[in-house]
Amino acid sequence: MENLENKTALITGGSRGIGFGIAESLIKQQANVAVTARTKASADIAAQTLNQLKKGQAIGIEADVRSADSQRKAVQQVLDKWGKLDLLVANAGVGHFGSVDKLTEEQWRETIDTNLTGVFYSIKASVEALRVSKGYIITIASLAGTNFFAGGAAYNASKFGLVGFTQAVMLDLRNDGIKVTTIMPGSVATNFSSGPGFGDSWKIQPEDLGQMVVDLLKMNPRTLPSKIEVRPSIAGKG
Repeated sequence: MENLENKTALITGGSRGIGFGIAESLIKQQANVAVTARTKASADIAAQTLNQLKKGQAIGIEADVRSADSQRKAVQQVLDKWGKLDLLVANAGVGHFGSVDKLTEEQWRETIDTNLTGVFYSIKASVEALRVSKGYIITIASLAGTNFFAGGAAYNASKFGLVGFTQAVMLDLRNDGIKVTTIMPGSVATNFSSGPGFGDSWKIQPEDLGQMVVDLLKMNPRTLPSKIEVRPSIAGKG
């Protein structure tokens, strides 16, 4: 994909944060991008902002990764709009943190269903279209997928699982011409928890991860960086 013009991407959870940063970077390369969010309003606002760049096209799709049917419908909307799918970025994620004795059953289910099962649903819905296009799957994991911490029982479980799942999928699909990579960021300035603030300049920025996705897509196809750890270049402050 040395030239990303008219390539087509579906980004789950693409209305803000990392997902939006990736969408913006792809649009600037004149790709076409569908961003999903749980509400149509959020998805449409993100798409409108992307279209103001007057590069590639963007559409917003209301979809919930916790529903396999919702993911199938999202992929079909992309195919109906552009006739193909070249890239899936499985980015949608949530985080509930706290000691395991305080963690509720609902928080556990939402974390696992979104961060792990949701990626399974997204990939299952996309794989046939990506097989046709010889496309790419990128999952957004976390350094929490290898580094456990107190209060991270649900989040660690989801991200450890996502890293292992993605690597197995990579082996399943690479002989079909589908490339698969998981990106594992450390601290990112996003809306994930309390939102970016004045003291977040030391963190990875969403556009940095967007540039990484562009670089992966433009890499010589004989080479596959299957798992990438990325962290701020300086230690955290505070």
